[in-house]
Amino acid sequence: MFKHQHPYVPFIKNDTTKLIVGTLPPPRFSTGDLLEKDVDFCYGSYYNSLWLFIDKIHDLKLRFDNSQEAIQQRKQFLIDHKIGVCDIVESCERDKIDASDLGMQNIVLRNIIGYLIKYTEVDTLLFTGGNSKNGPEYFFRKHLKEHGLKLELVSNEIPRIHQFSLNGRQIRTVSLTSASGSANRAVGSMPLYQQLKSRNSNFTTFDFRVMQYREYI
Repeated sequence: MFKHQHPYVPFIKNDTTKLIVGTLPPPRFSTGDLLEKDVDFCYGSYYNSLWLFIDKIHDLKLRFDNSQEAIQQRKQFLIDHKIGVCDIVESCERDKIDASDLGMQNIVLRNIIGYLIKYTEVDTLLFTGGNSKNGPEYFFRKHLKEHGLKLELVSNEIPRIHQFSLNGRQIRTVSLTSASGSANRAVGSMPLYQQLKSRNSNFTTFDFRVMQYREYI
C-alpha cells in the first residue's frame, strides 16, 4: 500500500478571494520523481493543462520545466490575481501508484472550512472537477455535511454553480471541467462542445476549457 501525501501546503494569502480546489497531485510529486516538463508546484503536472489554460488566457509566457523561475511565475500570477490553491485531500493510500481519484483509499481531507474561516476575503471556490466519486466537489459536499452545511444550486448549466452560507457569508462554488487529459472524452460528449465543434472543425477540447476557465480565472 502506497501512502500518497500531498506535497504542498495550501497557497493562500490574506487578500485571496478565490480558491482553486482539487484533490492532490500525481504520486511522483510526492516522491520527487518529476518529469522534465513538470513544475514543482500546484498543478505542475505536464499532463494537467490548468497552467496551459491560464497561460493562454493571460498570455503569461510561462516556463514548463523544473526551474525555480517556473514556480515563481505561477506564484506571482496567483498573488496578482488574488487566487489561492487549497486542494481538499491531505493524504490517501493506494494499491496502485497512479493519479486515479477512484484509486484513493483511507482518505484524509483538509479542513477547508477552517481555512475559509481564517481567510475571510475568500468568496469563491473553483473545483477542478464535478461531483463524480472522489472528485473535489464530492469530497467538499462530505466536508460540508460534517459541519452541518450543504450546497444550494444556483445554476445547473456547466460549469455548475452552487453556494453556501458560512457565518453569514455567502460563498460560491464553481465546478469547472477537469483540466486533466482524462476529461477529454467527457468534454467531447457535451452538447455545447459539439455545437461549437460543428461550427468550427478546428475547435478543440482545449479551446472549450479555455473558454470556460476564462470567465473564472
